[in-house]
Amino acid sequence: MLSLRTAAYLEKKNKFLGASSDWENSKQVILGAPMDYTASFRPGSRFAPYRIREVSEVLEEYSISLNNCLDDIDYYDAGDIILPFGNVEKSLALIEEVAHDILSDGKKVFTLGGDHLISLPLIKAYHFFYNDLAVIQMDAHADLRFDYMGQTMSHACVMRRVTEIVGDGSLFQLGVRSGTAEEMAYAAEHSFIFPDQLLEVAGQVKKLIGRRPVYITLDIDVLDPAFAPGTGTPEAGGADSRQLLQMLHKLADLHIVGFDLVEVCPAHDHSDITSILGAKILREALLAY
Repeated sequence: MLSLRTAAYLEKKNKFLGASSDWENSKQVILGAPMDYTASFRPGSRFAPYRIREVSEVLEEYSISLNNCLDDIDYYDAGDIILPFGNVEKSLALIEEVAHDILSDGKKVFTLGGDHLISLPLIKAYHFFYNDLAVIQMDAHADLRFDYMGQTMSHACVMRRVTEIVGDGSLFQLGVRSGTAEEMAYAAEHSFIFPDQLLEVAGQVKKLIGRRPVYITLDIDVLDPAFAPGTGTPEAGGADSRQLLQMLHKLADLHIVGFDLVEVCPAHDHSDITSILGAKILREALLAY
């Protein structure tokens, strides 16, 4: 069971499509991390966990692509972590603590952000349990800056901090089409980066990773803004939603131990296009991983 301390940090306003109320038998746990304090262009991703859950009712429980149904698996929606607004250090510590508690009970965490910095404490928690953890990042941006406007804890620096945790050769960066020259030089030395490539490098990435435990972090801006307009830092020239879903399916035979979806920004989302896509991504991830 969740500790009483962790339970006190969680707030349930709504729940994802078909989520079970049975903690004990659920192997997967949905967690909301509504933090967007480091957004550098358009804030608002803290509202994504609520909205993605809310629009999930438009989906079928059954996935045609996976021939699997949410009715046939047990997954629990733990709600959102109650975070001290604006306090980055305390919020990151709380996210890590809650994730660690869930992992200690043998569950797998599927997190809805929030800006991309929320991935850092999650990966720290996972690395405690899996010291050979590999991280797959699908993202328009490299996020490898040492600091952004003097801040080392920013969504623009999150993958730099991640490499400092998991070590060289453990970060696999897919779909990146924006970054500084310094970030690209850092990536060439410390990560496996596949600029502007996604589905076409699935086989190569899987071969490199092998049977290592894998954490997937998915920034919705890996997609072209035509398919995901509701995001904080849109970047033209990305993949389409079909390619992304196919990529998620192709990774299913890896040893996936954790997953997050970040940077959905409902305030800038036309007709809930991005939030509904986010709900579908989460459905496919729950069924595939």
